[in-house]
Amino acid sequence: MSAFSNIPPQAVLPLDAYDLAELRRCAQRADQRLLHAKLADATDKAGVMDELARAFSLPGHFGHNLDALYDCVTDMKPPSQADQPGFVIILEGLPGAAAKDFDREALLDVFREAASFFFDRGTAFRVFYSVRRS
Repeated sequence: MSAFSNIPPQAVLPLDAYDLAELRRCAQRADQRLLHAKLADATDKAGVMDELARAFSLPGHFGHNLDALYDCVTDMKPPSQADQPGFVIILEGLPGAAAKDFDREALLDVFREAASFFFDRGTAFRVFYSVRRS
């Protein structure tokens, strides 16, 4: 049984409850696009946006704001030959509550809205996140 068996195809969930290596294996077996952002060094909104742009290979015109992030994420395409098209996104080490100029819930809302977008297109979109302890 895969880690995805009990996870809806569109979800934004805390990473703590899942094994990262198993999520990677499940994404590979399902031929879903895995995007992993390691955010341990990001201390503010600009740092988070910079790392997301790098980790997700966002286009040069990415505006480094939440609206632009939504636009770029929803423009992404899953592997074209996948039997189960979709995405597995890992946001590892989001800044904690003390971060300057960063609204974690607003960022997660972007991914929740993207999950809804991909639901309408029959594409899996699972996001797992962890938050750094202050």
